[in-house]
Amino acid sequence: MLIRNQDVRKGGFMARSNMTVAEMIGLFLDPAAPVQITAFDGSHFGDSAAPLHLEIKNSRAIYYIAENPNDLGLARAYLQGDLDSPDLQPGNPYQVFKDLVALKKYVKKPGKADLARMAAAIFSHGIRIPEPPAIEGPSLAKRLTEGLRPHTRKGDAATVSYHYDQSNDFYRLFLGSSMTYTCAVFEKPTDTLEAAQEHKLNMVLDKMNLKKGDRLLDVGCGWGSMEVAAAKRGIHVIGVTLAEEQVEWAQEWIRKEGLGDLAEVRLMDYRDVPESGFDGICSIGMMEHVGYKQYPSYFKEMMDKLRPGGILLNHQITRTNSHDNKRAGGFIDRYIFPDGELASPAEIELAIQDTGFEVMTQENLRQHYALTLQHWTENLQDNWEQAKTMVGEPKARLWGLYMAGSRLNFEINNIQVHQFQCIKPDPATGTYSYPLRPWWDR
Repeated sequence: MLIRNQDVRKGGFMARSNMTVAEMIGLFLDPAAPVQITAFDGSHFGDSAAPLHLEIKNSRAIYYIAENPNDLGLARAYLQGDLDSPDLQPGNPYQVFKDLVALKKYVKKPGKADLARMAAAIFSHGIRIPEPPAIEGPSLAKRLTEGLRPHTRKGDAATVSYHYDQSNDFYRLFLGSSMTYTCAVFEKPTDTLEAAQEHKLNMVLDKMNLKKGDRLLDVGCGWGSMEVAAAKRGIHVIGVTLAEEQVEWAQEWIRKEGLGDLAEVRLMDYRDVPESGFDGICSIGMMEHVGYKQYPSYFKEMMDKLRPGGILLNHQITRTNSHDNKRAGGFIDRYIFPDGELASPAEIELAIQDTGFEVMTQENLRQHYALTLQHWTENLQDNWEQAKTMVGEPKARLWGLYMAGSRLNFEINNIQVHQFQCIKPDPATGTYSYPLRPWWDR
């Protein structure tokens, strides 16, 4: 019997089985694991003195995890409040994540007989498939049926809108006054987020060696912080994004600063920008949406839009090696970046060079992104009640989950973020001269 039920009841889950939830957990974790787990059926796993405490509040959590025994199943249970922890800081589950990672060495692999016994216990009164949380986005298969092929203009517009067309005021709760949703650059760990974001914007502009009167294209401009920073230097800048909410915010910001004669933000795909001959192009945290197979055509677009001697500053999250799968897992694909893909720095640099650019520098900012995310999660934690009011608790939980998990993954070097500084050679000579030593403040 297949039952699809949004509200799986607490009672009776183990009525037809003699196996408790704690016994199921014991199939996968050594008894010495530093965690205590309490379950809705009254069973307990682990010592109450353990540093980490988890609560499985109802049977729906079990069905979510049984259907998707990976990050998607766990995320669904957490977002619905079915899986929780009294140790968790509202909006900032970072420490709980860190403690969970410490459990890896206690993980066991159960035998086939034990797995069969567990499955029988779970499904003893019917196979239940609870509905996913209402905030979950469609699967790749569903997106394809709607004509949203990955990394096409239509597909990109839909997926970018899904992530960024949230409440601007909600983003401001954790991004702060800079409204900059990319890795900041810290001179020292005690820098404020605002100072580190200002440093990052200035460093990017300096790396492109832009002067007053130069022309800049900002691909994936977000809420306009780069446009404001560039225009204040007298640089003519065009920013493009596929998120309407960002365009509205950026245009208003530019108007308030009185920079409308220098800065412009458009709701536009980067492939549709008609201008060319730019002195610089920056792409800060946008390449995650492009797709690995589209790298050659993307960098060709950048090459065509730059003047000879113009500089591309490409900044993106990366895999640590070339062997990992490019596509994100189920959680990220359904909830954060549909169709998002990450490649290694070597693969990116190869695509850049094969397009004809000369790579001048490559810089890894992994530790800086971990610090940035620490600030964002702490901001969300400080504004937790307001966040819940704005977007509802499941979505507020989602952003805390995503950012805290990302912070930990940057810290333990599961992912990195790289800046590539690239110059377009003169097509006649195949080269272009630039200063012998770095001219910017790192």
